[in-house]
Amino acid sequence: MFIDRTKIYVESGAGGDGVVSFRREKFVPKGGPDGGNGGKGGDVVICSRKNVNTLYHFKFKHFFKVKNGENGGSNNKTGANSRDVIIDVPLGTVVKEGDNLLHDFLKEECVVAVRGGKGGRGNATFKSATNRTPRISEKGGEREQKELSLELKLIADVGLVGLPNAGKSTFLSAISRAKPNIAPYPFTTLSPYLGYVTYKEDDFIVADIPGIIEGASKGKGLGLEFLKHIERTTLLLLIIDASNGFEEIKKTYNILITEMKNYSEKLSQKKSCVVLNKMDLVEEKNIGDRIKREIQCDVFSISALKKRGIEQVLEWIYSQRK
Repeated sequence: MFIDRTKIYVESGAGGDGVVSFRREKFVPKGGPDGGNGGKGGDVVICSRKNVNTLYHFKFKHFFKVKNGENGGSNNKTGANSRDVIIDVPLGTVVKEGDNLLHDFLKEECVVAVRGGKGGRGNATFKSATNRTPRISEKGGEREQKELSLELKLIADVGLVGLPNAGKSTFLSAISRAKPNIAPYPFTTLSPYLGYVTYKEDDFIVADIPGIIEGASKGKGLGLEFLKHIERTTLLLLIIDASNGFEEIKKTYNILITEMKNYSEKLSQKKSCVVLNKMDLVEEKNIGDRIKREIQCDVFSISALKKRGIEQVLEWIYSQRK
């Protein structure tokens, strides 16, 4: 199951308390202070990993709590620090506390979400020339608690955008080793798929974004759930079913452009081209030239099923990435 949004609750460990203690040695009437310091409470650390692809593992676990540091002991014994808790998330995860951005994981790295409390000082620390028998110690530092929202935005070089059943999944399977669900009915793809493509000396990642429909930017269909996944892409391929004819192609193009623009002005400004798919079902073979004159955009005519015309699309991607 693909999960790209969740909430978690994180709580660091409190620091251990320092103690008040004095040496008790035989034949030594007045032993000095020997109260040890408390140990540090553990942190909650969030780390992004390349081998993690979804937030699914948070479906069953939402609360992450770290143990407190141990209290100090006599004979200058320092309490043990508690171990940090590490939370793994995919690359592309955005972590927020309320409306405040905590971190955006664009590369493999680790960030402390909540810090553990410092260990309190024991009375041995307070010994001085003017206070040889201190009877004071410190409490350990308090723990931190936060409620965090995690949202995954896929990191891909190329995004495939189109209406349901446009053939995006078939195209992805034709250019990569990805094995998305393919069927002749709308909304076959219910979650984004990533494909790894090698062309000439270039390697890039292509994301198949679930079908967008008219009104997606306002919450209709599945589009609103997945439009965010094309925010990070560099290039967009607008996959359009050419078998419906010239007027439907224009209408579809306008729907895709409008929905992306309504969601974010930045999406409509990304480098893009139109890929007319299912050309094996089209009698008017020059329909691509007509569309290109109409919309003033790079247009490619292909059949993903028959693997025709795909080389030209890959060459365009390669040229745009150089």
